[in-house]
Parts: sequence; structure tokens; C-alpha cells
Amino acid sequence: MNEYDSDKMVDVMHGAEGYTQTDSVDEADLILFNTCSVREKAQEKVFSDLGRVKHLKAKGVQIGVGGCVASQEGAAIIARAPYVDVVFGPQTLHRLPELLNARKAKNKPQVDITFPEIEKFDHLPPARVDGACAFVSIMEGCSKYCSYCVVPYTRGEEVSRPFDDVMAEITHLTKQGVIEVNLLGQNVNGYRGQLVKGDATSEIVDFAYLLDRIGEMDAMKRIRYTTSHPNEFGQRLIDCYARNPKLVNHLHLPVQHGSDRILMAMKRGYTSLQFKSTIRKLRAIRPDISISSDFIVGFPGETDADFEKMMALIHEIGFDNSFSFIFSPRPGTPAANLADDTPHAVKLKRLQHLQATIEANAQKIAQRKLGTVQRVLVERAADKLAGQLLGRSECNRVVSFAGHPRLIGQLVDVTITDAKAYSLKGEIVIQ
Repeated sequence: MNEYDSDKMVDVMHGAEGYTQTDSVDEADLILFNTCSVREKAQEKVFSDLGRVKHLKAKGVQIGVGGCVASQEGAAIIARAPYVDVVFGPQTLHRLPELLNARKAKNKPQVDITFPEIEKFDHLPPARVDGACAFVSIMEGCSKYCSYCVVPYTRGEEVSRPFDDVMAEITHLTKQGVIEVNLLGQNVNGYRGQLVKGDATSEIVDFAYLLDRIGEMDAMKRIRYTTSHPNEFGQRLIDCYARNPKLVNHLHLPVQHGSDRILMAMKRGYTSLQFKSTIRKLRAIRPDISISSDFIVGFPGETDADFEKMMALIHEIGFDNSFSFIFSPRPGTPAANLADDTPHAVKLKRLQHLQATIEANAQKIAQRKLGTVQRVLVERAADKLAGQLLGRSECNRVVSFAGHPRLIGQLVDVTITDAKAYSLKGEIVIQ
């Protein structure tokens, strides 16, 4: 989502004001920071980064801070760093040109961290893409209010884009050569979009309906999505994997923990058994589907027994990859006030054990790919290896192989000859 928002900031400034992007901070007329507040000390990192460009104000450079830290801190950013010109939230990035113009006209910093719901998508310029893959945001915000998570407070509650708007954007992307779409949302499978019928009536359609309609588009060859919530992973969505071959054989489904006691304290709304049941149903349809997940280690009150339950879940599911972190208290969330007496060294040891276990499992899964033929979407030429191309398999592994640059943007078959935990090497199958 942050990558998507950053790209949209570029699109907005390119379309409205004629700006072009530069890789050199010293050449910039405008410097924008897109921030994330999911992790601890994010605010301090933002102010540290701001300090490194403060000296550029002397030559008239404008500085803006967007994203979730901006939404969380608001005018406090201006109070602490008065050289910042504009502060805007994730839902107001489309107002960036008018905020900058207001900054000049009124000669004072501008702050807009409101939540104008769907307005953002109505005012964004058409996406400009370079490649065969593209992100499409289909909903924003989250209404789950997990006890540790700051997202509902920085991005607002769940708002889904109208079905026709999503389909129009995807159609526009296919005309630019996109053949793989990655649908985005903080709770993407909670999508509930309005569909206007021919008789001017409307109905609300769910995520499964959207996936089916995208799957019917001849020009679209692959569908990915992130991030989903186990509570929204119902039977209709599971059934999509049986009838929609364009859904890739990879799913990122954050479980966060394996102890029901901790899951309850997190306010996740499901048990480890319910999570395992969802995965079992999916694997009955797609036996070799790759499953990745998120884990929080050291949540307040986590005991050795709780951690062992998480490890038991990891062993049983056989996760292919993970994003795992030590619990980070976020200001304003209920979990930030919970008593936490587990030493950091214990948490770190648990995290290292968890990560080593999942990496070992990923290595085993990768080894099983040796000798198989993987369908790879070629994304680009390798930076350091002449004649080598890089692409991504359905199971979300990077695959490198020798090939002509004309293959970039195409789907090709590659026989796997070498395997590391998270990357594969191979030889293109001669058609």
C-alpha cells in the first residue's frame, strides 16, 4: 500500500503540476516523505530524515510529509519541524497540489489529515505503469481494531471502491500491457463494493465476485492480492481457488499468533483451529499452494507455553515465508497499555527461533521445486548478471534465468535447476 501511495504521489504531481521524478535529492524542488507508523519509533525516524534535508530549504526546496505518521502526528510535525511545508494523510494525498499552492498563497504550512472516504480515488490521475505488473487499491482502512494496530486510527475505517471504478482501472492497465494485477487493501478480502445495475439499481458485491470478474478478462493472466484477514476468508473466497485458475498459487494470510489466549488479547476474532481449518480447505483445492503469514513475537503476557503453541502452528501449516517482528507498542492502541514484563532478550531469542524455523521450511519447499517447470512472469533484466532475466513464479519466488530482454513482460516456462530458500534459478523451456 505504501508503494502504491508513493506512486500515486508521483502521478498527482506529474499530472497536475508538471513535475518529473528525480533520483537526486540535491536536484529536487519538492521532497516528499511517505511514512508508515506500523513499527516502533517511526516518528523519530521521520524527524531524523527531515533533519537531513533541512539545509535544502535555503534554496527554496519544498518539503512534505505524508502517510500514516503524518496522519498520527498532524500539526505536531510542523511544531517540531517548522520548515515542513505540507502534512497530508493517506486519504488526502490527491490534494497535494492544492496544499502546496495554499502554502505559497497563505505563506504558512498546510495540514490536511482528514478522512474523505472515497474522494481520493475519484481525483487521482490515470495510473502510469512501466511493466507487466501493477498494484490496484480496491479498499482503504480497517474496521477490525486489533488491540495492537494503529491502522484504523491513521487510515480510517474500511471504505471500498465502487466495483465499476476498480474494473475500469484494471481495464486501463491491461491496455498498457499489464497482465498481472495485485489487489491492495488493509483488509482486502473484506471488500464490499457497490455495483450499479443496468436499471440504475445497485447492490453490494464481495471480494469473490470481484475476483471472478477479473478472472474473466482475457488480457489479465494473473491475480494476486494482499493483505487479507482470516475472519473474511469464507467459503465463497475459498471456492474461487477451484474455479479461477488466474488466482496465483500463493496466499499471504496473517495469523499473528498460534495461542488462542494471545489471539484473544490481540482481538483477532478467530482461534488457531479456525485458521488451520481455512488452510486445510484451501489445500484440499490447491495442495501445493504457498502460504506466507505475519507473526508478532513477545505480545504482552506471552509465556513460553504461548510461544510453543505458535511454533506448533508453524510446524503444522508449513509456512513458506513470513514477516515477523517483536511486539511494538503503538501510541493510542489498547495493547500499548498492557503490562509487559518479558525481557527483550527472551523476545529476541524467540523471534530468531521462529525465523530460523520458517527459513528452514522455505528451503525444503524450494528444494521440492528442483526439476519442476515453473510459469514465470518476466519482470526485468538482472542488475549485475549480463544476459540474465528476473521474474516471479506463481508461488511468489524470484526466478533468474538466461534469456533475451524481449521476454520482459511475458509469461515463460522455466525448468528449475537450483534452489535457495527464497529464490530459484533455471533454464527457459524451449517452445
